[in-house]
Amino acid sequence: MYITLSAITEKWSVRDLERQLNSAVFERTVLANKKVSTLLTQVSQNFFKDPYIFEFLDLPDGHSESDLEKALILNLQKFILEIGKGFTYMGNQYRLQVGNKDYYTDLLFYHRDLQCLVLFELKIQEFEPEFLGKLNFYLEALDRDIKRPFENNSVGILLCKGKDTEVVEYAMARNTSPAMIADYETKLISKKVLANKLHQLVEQLSKEEND
Repeated sequence: MYITLSAITEKWSVRDLERQLNSAVFERTVLANKKVSTLLTQVSQNFFKDPYIFEFLDLPDGHSESDLEKALILNLQKFILEIGKGFTYMGNQYRLQVGNKDYYTDLLFYHRDLQCLVLFELKIQEFEPEFLGKLNFYLEALDRDIKRPFENNSVGILLCKGKDTEVVEYAMARNTSPAMIADYETKLISKKVLANKLHQLVEQLSKEEND
């Protein structure tokens, strides 16, 4: 049902629909929305995924964060198809001035339905807790200096090449920003693997409710 409704509302072509089916978009969306911060859960539903699949990038082994960013920009149309409907691209290396220093974000978007800025920060390594502090700093700067009065608080998506779920849980436990930490993959993942992850998550949540 989710795939059918998304195909109709987002007007996917046959090729787009085939790609979303092959990349297990339903499983990835459900997994993502079970692991976001509490505040992000309050403002979003079925807008984000985990992991994100960038099989269209053709990146070399040992690529840098700059390589990843440039490749996503060069494939912007496919990137937006992957992240979902409603995103409007605002730029990369978006400058934020705080005090006497300039800071540059990776990829900045605006989401029409959420009515907020959405920042994608890119990491080519496994998640580390300190990454979240920098993301929160950027979100605060966006909310204070860029966000308009009628818009909602900015959302941050930290894309990492892997993460330890327990480390993520600890890092997010006291995080008050609307944010999430997601993996990215440069190759399609087996739907069976994602289905197993979803099954394990459901079992875990059911156990927690019964405890």
